[in-house]
Amino acid sequence: MKRILLIATGGTISAAATESGLVPRLGTSELLSYIPETTDFCEIDSIQPLSIDSTNIQPEDWCELAGLIKARYDSYDGFVITHGTDTMAYGAALLSYLIQNPDKPIVFTGAQRPINLDITDGRMNLRDAVTYSAKGKPGVFIVFNGKVILGTRARKTKSKSYDAFESINYPFAALIDGKRITQFYNPPVSSTQVQFYTDIFPHIFLLKLSPGMEPDVLDYISDKYEAIVIESYGTGGIPFADKRNFMKKLETATSKGKIIVVGTQVMLEGSDLETYEVGSMALKYNVMQAYDMTIESIICKLMWAMSITREYDSLRNIFYKPVLEDILTQVD
Repeated sequence: MKRILLIATGGTISAAATESGLVPRLGTSELLSYIPETTDFCEIDSIQPLSIDSTNIQPEDWCELAGLIKARYDSYDGFVITHGTDTMAYGAALLSYLIQNPDKPIVFTGAQRPINLDITDGRMNLRDAVTYSAKGKPGVFIVFNGKVILGTRARKTKSKSYDAFESINYPFAALIDGKRITQFYNPPVSSTQVQFYTDIFPHIFLLKLSPGMEPDVLDYISDKYEAIVIESYGTGGIPFADKRNFMKKLETATSKGKIIVVGTQVMLEGSDLETYEVGSMALKYNVMQAYDMTIESIICKLMWAMSITREYDSLRNIFYKPVLEDILTQVD
């Protein structure tokens, strides 16, 4: 019998109706009462460090989850984290960097409707998450609506539908149909033992470009944050025409040692700043591009990497070293 640890943090799966709307209320014993069939193949212990809506969760909370897993890592064969869906992709991405080369599954799941309703996706998602944590491949994953998604590749794409998450620029790791797992992802064989990290640098700003935005916004952001992720247009276009010239502001920010990473508003296929002049001009400065990475992984990887170094060349080397298939483009 596999030993699984359930770590509950709240979210819709555990929510109950109040006058103010849905609020996390159910404890771990109540959650587990809805999946009694899992006792046929595993023993489940549980802890509940949080009971909050994931909109309120903070990066430091995810560090706490990584620490809880580290302290109990040798005692269990797999881990399930119930979590709100709104920031689940960020949580799964950050734990992918805080817990590297795990030799057992660490699985996030949740629901679009509370588990105690007659019609809910919560029971299936929790059962599937426990199943994968006991029988699946090692790594950090989101299990949702029968899909298993790498923690570095997930994004919430729907606000109400049960198929809320997609795998961005990467195939599903597996599909789950009841007790049957169809496995597609086989992690590379590594001689490196699991490595835990405890520190993060959360001062990262995400700037979404829109037509008419004034470049001076970079001056203000640079005074408050050490790193800026720019969600740009298309393959990575940064405007420079006429009075709204972002290139001058990029030059100023990077000359001050600020870290700039350019991603794209277009989720699929990723960026390639060398394609157009509006992108290649930005590469004259110390600007990194994210290629096929998700915005969630860009931000979380910076949080992890900048806790190690903030020197551009060293940070660049860390950023472009793949972790759990977070980037497919080989960068020199």
